[in-house]
Amino acid sequence: MKENIFENVKKEKPLIHCITNYVTVNDVANIILAAGASPIMADDSKEVEEITSICTSLLINMGTLNKRTVESMILAGKYANKLNHPVVLDPVGVGASSFRVETVEKLLKEVKFSVIRGNISEIKAVFNGTGAVMGVDASEADALTKENLEAVIAMARTLAKQTHAVIVISGAVDLVVGKEHGYLVSNGHPMMSQITGAGCMLNGVIASFIGANQDRVLDATTMAVSIMGYCGEMAASRAEGTSSFRMHLIDAMSQMTKEAFEKGCKIESIF
Repeated sequence: MKENIFENVKKEKPLIHCITNYVTVNDVANIILAAGASPIMADDSKEVEEITSICTSLLINMGTLNKRTVESMILAGKYANKLNHPVVLDPVGVGASSFRVETVEKLLKEVKFSVIRGNISEIKAVFNGTGAVMGVDASEADALTKENLEAVIAMARTLAKQTHAVIVISGAVDLVVGKEHGYLVSNGHPMMSQITGAGCMLNGVIASFIGANQDRVLDATTMAVSIMGYCGEMAASRAEGTSSFRMHLIDAMSQMTKEAFEKGCKIESIF
């Protein structure tokens, strides 16, 4: 899996168009730079198609959703599809409001996504919105457990087949699931859940990796998830608190090497 994927990001320096959460936009831009790619943050409908045309991949994050940016997301997504650019979707808080549910439904109808990433609650909400009849019984906290692992994998695989996207479910452990293959990633640290933006930053890393490896989306996504988690482990070993953890997280990404990653990656094939 690891062959050339990591090096391709540094070599190709993909340009990532981000329509993302303004709470974490600076962290997303910095982690993309640390990974070896370059970010462009543009969300006005008057320019998103033009910006998309000069970029390598597109990231759509629904964190701070508003009516204006929904139009921009659809315009940029359609244009990225036209150019065969990979597109990442983070359906943040999709079950929290009818507006978010309607927006996800509209995006899935109008745009073909390469990767859909969220926590288990968000992916369940996306899955249920597709009209599929198979349910998943998670714990009260919607955590991934040994008891529900098989059902969650089945849900993710079904959603991957329906959307033709790689499905990433983030949590204490992460699932990366395609139509034919899936992986369990055990890298990460609890401090990653104590800062705002770890998931948003992961989206940027995924967009960077698949932008430089467009013919290997599943493998590139899996590596991005593992590397981000490993950077979290490294950051936690150096941090004095949550603020310095964020700083060390970006530092770890900027200093990551293929050799270091190969020693620290925890990726298991599940089918």
